[in-house]
Amino acid sequence: MMNAQAGILQPIPSQGRHLFFSLAQAAALPAALSHLAALVDGDGVVVALGPAAVAALGASVPGLRDMPDLSRADVVVPLSPAALWCWLRGSDRGDLVNLTRRLEQAVSPALHLSHTVEVFCHGQGPNGHGRDLTGYEDGTENPQDEAAEAAALVQGAGAGLDGASFVAVQQWQHDFEAFDALGEVAQDQAVGRRRRDNEELDDAPPSAHVKRTAQESFVPEAFVLRRSMPWALGRQAGLMFVAFGGSLDAFEAQMRRMVGHEDGILDAIFQFSKPLNGAYFWCPPLRDGRLDLRQLGL
Repeated sequence: MMNAQAGILQPIPSQGRHLFFSLAQAAALPAALSHLAALVDGDGVVVALGPAAVAALGASVPGLRDMPDLSRADVVVPLSPAALWCWLRGSDRGDLVNLTRRLEQAVSPALHLSHTVEVFCHGQGPNGHGRDLTGYEDGTENPQDEAAEAAALVQGAGAGLDGASFVAVQQWQHDFEAFDALGEVAQDQAVGRRRRDNEELDDAPPSAHVKRTAQESFVPEAFVLRRSMPWALGRQAGLMFVAFGGSLDAFEAQMRRMVGHEDGILDAIFQFSKPLNGAYFWCPPLRDGRLDLRQLGL
């Protein structure tokens, strides 16, 4: 779709950066977003607004909401709402650092950069997708071409909304010692695929991640477009999970099942990985190659 931010539908880059901004001065927000719209084109930087920023403008976006607390007694799913999220995409880490500085300057003093996560592409699996740091190919079940647009983008909602997308962002941290302790067979059973060839296991248990999140098994079907990438900082590392959708419903249905709210079965990846934070955002469409902010009154 021509008026979608191009980076949503493009393959993941070799290098990336996730920027999370908090709201500092609401009165300065309209000017900050106008500066931002002039600086980005949705390709090298994918931009999305959180519910707090939309509310601060006195506007509304149908379907945008805060991520719900899906924690249960033995599983914590942390929430970390932000006013603005920018996904920087490129091949040179230094260029991304410099771009970060320009974006910070553009949105100041309205928005404050509160959290940054460096991400990267790792390896290549049998189906051509990058790998998680555990070695498993990520994004195998992603829809392609027109199906990707149907899953990721808003359509039929009207000017200022068509071509937009909703996005769920979660930073997951892996416990590699716990993962190694499982052994190869149990690792494959937990994921639901063989690491060596990415083949889905017919005999995987109901807790296997592949079975928990099988997009066609939901009613209605819960297809999303994943653009996740590994992250690492010192000895800590994991996966920056990113899922684009025409609504937030598909991701939320998958996450509810992963935590066991449907049937009490916890997704097996919680044996070795946990979310550190999470938030929902709205990615505005483009108009004449710039962010289309008319839904926000800008």
